Amino acid sequence: MIVYHKNNEIDREQWDNCIKNSPGVKPYAYSWYLDIMSPGWEALVDDDYDSVFPIPGRTRFGIKYIATPIFLQQLGAFSPDKAPDDVINEFLDFLPGFFKLIDLCVGQKADYDGYRVTEKTNLELDLSVPYEKLWAGFSPNCKRNVELSSKKRPELVSDITPDEIIDLFIRNKGKEIKGIKPRDYQQLRNLMNFCLKNRKGRIIGVRAAKKRLIFGVFIIETHGVKILHFTVNTEESRNRRLGYFVVNELIKTHSSTRTILDFAGSSIPSIASYMLSYGCVQVPFYRIYRNRLFWPVRIMK
Repeated sequence: MIVYHKNNEIDREQWDNCIKNSPGVKPYAYSWYLDIMSPGWEALVDDDYDSVFPIPGRTRFGIKYIATPIFLQQLGAFSPDKAPDDVINEFLDFLPGFFKLIDLCVGQKADYDGYRVTEKTNLELDLSVPYEKLWAGFSPNCKRNVELSSKKRPELVSDITPDEIIDLFIRNKGKEIKGIKPRDYQQLRNLMNFCLKNRKGRIIGVRAAKKRLIFGVFIIETHGVKILHFTVNTEESRNRRLGYFVVNELIKTHSSTRTILDFAGSSIPSIASYMLSYGCVQVPFYRIYRNRLFWPVRIMK
């Protein structure tokens, strides 16, 4: 039987055991990730945590709604024993009616009346084969950029703090991106600090003269998955093609291991093309949307 749980009713240990043992799991659904990026999250739980469905619920102007948090790609249905594609519709059917707006990215394709479903694309590279085979899958342009970026032998560093990489992003790109609020950056900072402290992630990059950071990437690492979660470029790093250098080093280091390198996808064509140049495969996920807000709030959304 499916049960709706408020945040303080969720058994974190049972929850994380369910997530950990679910196939193809990503870190986004772990309780520690949700606690940081979606404080107060709620859940649907079936058969004593045999399958679960996290709910990143929010309240605004007294209206409860569900929205995918920023810096969290996807959630959905999770189960060690049941096929998530089979149970997601059951969970959607059981969502409490007081959630008047639902705008959620999930890993399964929902087929449920009343929802508008849009396909999105994640990009992943299986590193289980030798580096030579992975290199053969790079596009000619990718190989050329890797070789150009490696000529000056950049030094890969790991002494980068969360504040440093976030500040670099804000100075170089953050001002152009609407919708990211100071609290979002603070949650991202908290996530980075948690992952660094608990060996669930790291920050690597390249410095220029006087230890000036010019490229950085925050990587979340859990159970055979490495997610390039937050990447920061500068004009100098783009000119030197440092992104190609850093990603190639990661691929080289972790080749022939049971590791999936998750590029996290992008809706920006130039960035998606860059990711695909490494020979990634496209893995779909889905945005499900339902709006039952009353008029005129509905048209204001």
